[in-house]
Amino acid sequence: MKTIAVVNATGRQAASLIRVASAVGYLVRAQVHSLKGFIAQELQGLPNVTLFQGPLLDNDPLIDTLFHGAQLAFINTTSQAGDEVAIGRALADAAKRAGTIQHYIYSSMPDHSVHGPWPPVPLWAPKFTVENYVRQLELPATFVYAGIYNNNFTSLPYPLFQMELMSDGSFEWHAPFDPDVPLPWLDAEHDVGPMLLQIFKDGPKRWLGHRIALTFETLSPNQVCAAFSRALNRPCHYIRDSIEIKVNIPPGYREQLEALAVVFGECNAPYFPQPEFSQPAAGSPKGLGPAGGKGAGAGMMQGPGGVISLRVTDEARQLWEGWRDMEEYAREVFPIEEEANGLDWML
Repeated sequence: MKTIAVVNATGRQAASLIRVASAVGYLVRAQVHSLKGFIAQELQGLPNVTLFQGPLLDNDPLIDTLFHGAQLAFINTTSQAGDEVAIGRALADAAKRAGTIQHYIYSSMPDHSVHGPWPPVPLWAPKFTVENYVRQLELPATFVYAGIYNNNFTSLPYPLFQMELMSDGSFEWHAPFDPDVPLPWLDAEHDVGPMLLQIFKDGPKRWLGHRIALTFETLSPNQVCAAFSRALNRPCHYIRDSIEIKVNIPPGYREQLEALAVVFGECNAPYFPQPEFSQPAAGSPKGLGPAGGKGAGAGMMQGPGGVISLRVTDEARQLWEGWRDMEEYAREVFPIEEEANGLDWML
């Protein structure tokens, strides 16, 4: 069985892959920044998983150890770990140096300043820089682009995705997005792992150099709130508003929020601005409209800056048919996550 090298293992994308890969017999060599915490403890208890604790920045010995004997790699760098570009380059160099990596999947994001008259989104643009470096090394690589996590929603006072519980039992979501413009969504914990495993199974022969959207449905903010309303059997209203910061946030995140408000709230830029995401996927069913597929928002829809095409959701759906939609998430998962955070409204 092949071995997969993974970094930032307690993140939603990486943990999703590790759970699924372990369950079907892959060996996993995964880096974590700390062995403390619920997710790290969970991963330690999984079969076929070996965790390596330590920072990635300026730590070539750990990185080389991580890739030792691995044939596959899933790399999702984060700015919280330090200089993301330096870390991304070091990981790609080590994968090349190992000489055993047959397929390297990098979780990238766009640099909007490259594709239009928009500012870069600070925590996304470094990933695009790393992607270009990976391409220059000519690693057998595929690049996945994550939509917005369903899992971001919480009734806690976090900025941008607070689903605020009102005194009458209803919810309100305040954000700067156009209420009727669709955005790409995915349930990261449920769906990233199976999709990545299928990409690995297909191999670089099919996906070499490709960008694949990690998103399974496109929903406008109004449609998101409608899904929550149906799932929770209580009103949920979207209100277009500026981003309010009520709690302490990590360094650099304020600039990220400000850029998101400008790029998507003021400029109506496309979430995925690369031209290939505006083209239908090969083999896409013809005539699939907004109501097609598993949930609302599938198919060809008018989006910011133009059309969100079938390709944004269809490639993901072809890779993993068991995806969980927003209504299922709001009904089955959101209350559990809320209760785990110490809230009791669902009781």
